[in-house]
Amino acid sequence: MVQVFTGSWALFVGMFMLMVGNGLQGTLLGLRGEVEGFSTLSLSIVMSAYFLGFLFSSRFTPQLIRRVGHVRVFAALGSMVSAVLISYPVLVEPWAWTIGRVVIGFCFCGLYITAESWLNDASSNENRGKALSLYMITQMAGIVFAQWIVSQGDVSGYVLFIIPSILVSLAFAPVLLSVKPMPAFESTKPMKIKDLIAASPLACFGMFMLGGVFSAQFGMSAVYGSRVGLTVAEISFFVSAIYVSALVLQYPIGWLSDRIDRRKLIIWLGLIGGAGSMVAFFVENSYVAIVISGAIVGGTSNPLYALVIAYANDYLEREDMAAASGGLLFINGVGAIAGPLIVGFMMDAIGESGYWLYTAALMGAVGAYGIYRSTRRSRDDIEASQVSYAPVSAASTPIAAELAQEVYIEAEEEEERPTS
Repeated sequence: MVQVFTGSWALFVGMFMLMVGNGLQGTLLGLRGEVEGFSTLSLSIVMSAYFLGFLFSSRFTPQLIRRVGHVRVFAALGSMVSAVLISYPVLVEPWAWTIGRVVIGFCFCGLYITAESWLNDASSNENRGKALSLYMITQMAGIVFAQWIVSQGDVSGYVLFIIPSILVSLAFAPVLLSVKPMPAFESTKPMKIKDLIAASPLACFGMFMLGGVFSAQFGMSAVYGSRVGLTVAEISFFVSAIYVSALVLQYPIGWLSDRIDRRKLIIWLGLIGGAGSMVAFFVENSYVAIVISGAIVGGTSNPLYALVIAYANDYLEREDMAAASGGLLFINGVGAIAGPLIVGFMMDAIGESGYWLYTAALMGAVGAYGIYRSTRRSRDDIEASQVSYAPVSAASTPIAAELAQEVYIEAEEEEERPTS
């Protein structure tokens, strides 16, 4: 791991600063929107807009990179991010923030795609899995550190908006000045959705549900915290608990997934995540219950993301795995766009506890559908030949997912090589 970091330290440092900036603006807008008196519906639209931009960027940024190159795309998108971040406290209107979030989502996805292309090019067969793990750790650490920064500032002022703008601008320096030469960019055409559904209905259903869960965590957690009367410091700790538990549990769950039936693990994680959500739903006005529920949902839903990709691979031919990643992420993105809108509606309809009822319903649905699928198709002929698990963050783009697929493929090829 140390060798991987020293070989691409500039890329990881730059990505850390980008993730701090993204983590800051996600939580900060929810808190500032409450201060400005935005309605729940308005904030849910603002939060949903990010994922709309992210989804479009995953399709169009590869074309930009092929046309003008990595460096120009990285610099142009990063400059736009900095400009939008500074404009938030100047144009304090729901419509302006919605447009800004679409632009921010588009730009951050493009920045991730560019950085992940460099990461893929800098990785070898021997260290690709470690590089992917370090990349995911960097993403989570950046988001968690962002929550600490939020807790130290005044959400009603300008400084907290200026900080992410500065960090995003500074992220260019190590990446553009120290990174290796531009790699040749290739992206795989996504598999058709109907073919993906035919190969693994559970993986597609799980990806759609998880998209809704992730967007609620990333976009609406701060809104929920404000509505129940938490302080900024308490909200920051609550959001941090979601991502810390996701990072801590990613590896033990990955270890389990390579040793037991993945479908059973998906079922249990879905049911545990759903039950964990109900802790805060039933134990109202308890900050401890809120943090516990956040940690349980974060610790089950994020590893489920990578687990679902590995589960889908169990039913795919090796040559189809890379194409499948793009299709799965598209399904996830569609679910993510709808997530904040539905959460906002439920919070208006039944109160703040609608946040937890929403995540409980989605996580429970994953577990319930897994039980149903176990009655429709046997895993007896699959379990012994499961592909290896590779950690993938929900904040990743199709490039990182394809990188994970290469880890799967290389592990499978390694197992097939005759031993001397």
